[in-house]
This record gives sequence, structure tokens and C-alpha cells, in this order.
Amino acid sequence: MKRLAPRLLAAAIIATLAGQAQAEIAIDVIGPYEVSFEGLVQADGNWYHNDMQDLGGTLGNGGDGKDQEFEMRRAELVLKGKGTMFDWVLGFDAKANKFLDANVKWKIGSNYLMVGQFKQPNSLEELSSTKNNDFISKAMVTNTFGVARRVGVAYGDDGKNWGYSVNAFGRELTRNLAQGQGFGGRFYYAPMVDSGSLLHFGVSAVDYDTARDTQRWRVRPDADLSTGRLIDTGNILNADRIRTYGLESAWVDGPFKVQGEYMRSTTTRTSATTAPDFTADSWYVSGVWNLTGETWGYKSGTPTTPLPNDPSAGMWQVGLRYDDTNLSDGAIRGGDEHNITIGVNYYWRSNFKIMANYVAAKSSKYSSAAAGNVDDDPNIFETRLQFYW
Repeated sequence: MKRLAPRLLAAAIIATLAGQAQAEIAIDVIGPYEVSFEGLVQADGNWYHNDMQDLGGTLGNGGDGKDQEFEMRRAELVLKGKGTMFDWVLGFDAKANKFLDANVKWKIGSNYLMVGQFKQPNSLEELSSTKNNDFISKAMVTNTFGVARRVGVAYGDDGKNWGYSVNAFGRELTRNLAQGQGFGGRFYYAPMVDSGSLLHFGVSAVDYDTARDTQRWRVRPDADLSTGRLIDTGNILNADRIRTYGLESAWVDGPFKVQGEYMRSTTTRTSATTAPDFTADSWYVSGVWNLTGETWGYKSGTPTTPLPNDPSAGMWQVGLRYDDTNLSDGAIRGGDEHNITIGVNYYWRSNFKIMANYVAAKSSKYSSAAAGNVDDDPNIFETRLQFYW
């Protein structure tokens, strides 16, 4: 009942606002702050054409025999305050029952000091707005090695052509979720930033404690509702720290955008002589074309998605992504997976988005029962209905 209450509250608020929604709802000016209210609701459907594993099965058994899943993905409510010297934000996801961004930012020109919970700066895709994801599921590299939100402190500079962020962080604000103290940073440089033209490069690094002596790397096959994972290291014992380095780039020319990221992560272990360190890597490259002619913006080192040129007609996008993850190193044979995702997005007016993706996954993982590698190559069709303000 406790978990149901915030979801019912979110549904009631959404129903009230649906008829008069806009891109952002201004509430009031309180002291020096312009206070606004934002929200995001996503409902997903996944249809699986399974190969070896039942991707829709219940964890821990042989599968439930279903080849589709339907679920509300997010129900986010965000209150923001924007002032001359300070900005603040408080967000909560009623679906996942967890806090989102919850921080205060002190602005010093283009520099800033931020305290609270925020996204750690080690993934271009993770730092981009969730409501404007190019594909329904973020790439495997983001879902595997992206640190996402943690409580901490950050100092940085968000210039037009370059910027950086250095940070120290601990656990996630909501209890019993991500843990492990660490630090990291990101630097980006954009030698070309013009209307309709962008060239962006970035590097990032994070180093943090595993919080426990066991680490497990696994990833869904570009399908957020899947309970199955095609590649999985199992428990890595004597795990001490995780160190991840990332490279990123993006190019925009009018209605075309090409983006890519690479991350390499090492799990260090306390007894390296008997248990060597484990290193894995993952990357993706994607391309998106705005068929209706819109181009992208650029803010704080990330490309931004525009509103439709003609709100009544909407904006159409088509996209293609290839991503690869290798979770095998030495005696740990977590497997290798590479996927191709084809996507179509439709933005209507300022508040609605419809997405459809087709994922062709190919994986290979060692099986002790088969005494060799076993291939598992499912196909997945995905849809998302989204309402936001």
C-alpha cells in the first residue's frame, strides 16, 4: 500500500493536468525563484521472438511462457526553482518509488557548485534528457557502466565550446539502491557550435568502491522490460573498486545527428594473485535523421532535441544504432553481445511522443553444460507512449 500511494498521486496529478499541459508549468515566483513543475509518464510494451532464453520469464525459473510485457516505465514528478544565483530541483519517480535529481546549484558566472543528488558525468547518453532519448532503451554501455544519480558534490564550468565537471559522490539518495563512495570527472570540447552545426568530443572517468566484496556485470538486450540477460559475468568475488574511462563524440549537420561512446571498465580485486582484475568494455554508434527538418541544440556539453517546427504536424525521426558489449576476460566468461536497433519517433505538439523500435540481438556466452559457447539471437519489438510537460 505504501508503494501504491505515490503512484496514485502521480496518476491523479497527470489526469488533472492532461487537458492543459504545456512544455513546463510555471507555478509562482517565490522570493528570488521562478518555481515550475514538470512531469514525465512513459508506458512501454515489449514483444519477444525468443531464441534460447525466455526474455519475458520470471527471474529464477525457466520462464513464464509469455512473449510480451507491458508496464508503466516512468512516472516522474519534478519541482524546480530558478534564481539569479541559485537553482534547485526536487524530483521523484512514483513508478520506481525513488528520488531523482534533488540538489542545489550555486551559479558563479558559467561556473557552478552543486550539492545533492545528480547524474554523475560519465555518460553523454545518461546526461541527456530522458524524455528525448533517441531510442527506447539506452545503449548497453550506458546501462552497464553509467553511474547515473548519486548524492555528492560537484564543481564545474559549462561554457559554450568547452566545459568540465569534477565530483565526489556516495550512495543513491533512496535507500537500498546504488552504493559505493567515489569520485570522477568529465571534460568536453566543441570546436564547432553553430545553428544546425555541431562537433563535440568528451572524455570521462569514475573511480568508486564496490561497497560490497562482490560485483556482478550483466545487461538487458536493449529491452528495458526484459527480465533475461544474454550476457552475465555472475558474481565476481573479492571485488574492491571499479574504474571506468569513457570517450564520447557527436556530430550534427542540420537534421542529421551521429553520436557514439566507448567505455572501458576495470574491477580491481583484493587478491590479485589468485583472482586477477576483470576488465570489460562496451560501445555504440547511432544516427538519427529528423525527417521534418528540425536540427539539434547544444547545452552543457550535450545535444538537445528541438520541438517540432509545426506543432500540429509534429516531428518525425528515424534512427539506427549498433552497440556492442564484451563481458569476458580471463576465466570470467560473461559473453559478448552486439545489437542493431532501428527506431521511429513521433513528437506531437509539446507534450506527446510515440516510439517504436526493432532490436536484432546476437550474443555468445560460454556454457559449462555445453562445454563451449552457446549463441542466443532473439529479436524484440518495442513501443513507448509518452506524455510530458
